Amino acid sequence: MPLITVDAAAAVEGPAWLRGPRMAAAERAAAAPLPTTAEEIWRYSRIGELDPDRYQPVAPPAGGEARVPDAVSALLARVPDPAATVVVVDGRVVAAQVRPDLEAKGLRVGPLAPDAAEEPWLAERDDRTTDVFADMALAMVGRPVVIDVPAGLVVDAPVVVAGWLDQDGVAFSRLIVRAGADSEVTVLDHVASGDADALALPLVELDASPAARLRYLAVNELGPRTWQIASQVARGDSDSSTLLSNVALGGDYARVRCDARLEGRGASGRQLAVFFGERSQMHDIRTLQDHAAPKTTSDLLFKGAVQDHSRSVYTGLIRVRKEATGTAAFQTNRNLKLSEHAWAESVPNLEIETNDVRCSHASAVGPVDEEQRFYLESRGVPPHVAERLIVLGFFGEVLEHLPVPDLGPGIVREVAARLDRRQA
Repeated sequence: MPLITVDAAAAVEGPAWLRGPRMAAAERAAAAPLPTTAEEIWRYSRIGELDPDRYQPVAPPAGGEARVPDAVSALLARVPDPAATVVVVDGRVVAAQVRPDLEAKGLRVGPLAPDAAEEPWLAERDDRTTDVFADMALAMVGRPVVIDVPAGLVVDAPVVVAGWLDQDGVAFSRLIVRAGADSEVTVLDHVASGDADALALPLVELDASPAARLRYLAVNELGPRTWQIASQVARGDSDSSTLLSNVALGGDYARVRCDARLEGRGASGRQLAVFFGERSQMHDIRTLQDHAAPKTTSDLLFKGAVQDHSRSVYTGLIRVRKEATGTAAFQTNRNLKLSEHAWAESVPNLEIETNDVRCSHASAVGPVDEEQRFYLESRGVPPHVAERLIVLGFFGEVLEHLPVPDLGPGIVREVAARLDRRQA
């Protein structure tokens, strides 16, 4: 049984001018088989465990209204004075607010109105999905959340999109961010859940116009019975800079595919991630650094840790196209294996079609460094404290560069709590 049907997609409300691209995506998704581990991009994954029959679309809230969950309110309190906030419960926007001074300058944040006027820049993004699950989100979200930053505007605080999964079932979401020419914006996209037996299929599309500075951070604190299969696509025009970053802590199986495409001369892109698995969790991360223009630069640093019986997989590709002369691209993935039965896989790749480039990749999987442990223990640090210090220091190289510093202490506390649970 498919997760969506063409008839279900046709019944979704939204602007009429988005109906054509949505229905095309619905037809592709309904006709496509679910992927298998025989495909390289799904190798090592748990996609064979996905049972579509378990999931029905989540029902609208009773009475037509949904409250802002306490957990979301607690998150919003961790980010003081945001530029704007959007609260999404089970894929539906229940609240949206923009700071008045920024709204007066043209910052627009919130879901598209059902009768919104046509916006060609938005419709043109529909050919940038990455797989069948992204097509499902594209088909089933009639009113995507849009963050539109006008040219020249510097947004001086994060825009926060806070998501919560409250019900069993499948939830679709679509977030589109456009940073106008010479603008600057930081977006925090946080999703969490309780004990819902849910499947989250988020699609995120980021568009940096010439000389724009766009920073994006996704934080996953999903519950232990939730699956996530996420698609993130970033596009950088000439002389723009994009930061695509992820913190993955929750979920039973949590997959994110991050495609960063540098399409304008002089564009630069950076990707950062921290992921930590415990119990029987699996974190599955796939990346693409796609250089399609001259003098472009990309840099990727992903760090992960696995303990108990958890697993992680990272596969990354640097692609340098024929026209991308003068490219500099770097890719690093390092993983700590903290328990005997934990498992991590790291597969970096290069695909280079031109000369005059500088590219490198590196990966490592191993236990905590024994020399570091001995150094600390020889100075009286208890073994479990020594390991905590080493792991937190290992992640510190990434955490200190995340674009929303206010979240750093909470992430450190959660990692420390996980280490303490393993010691118990």
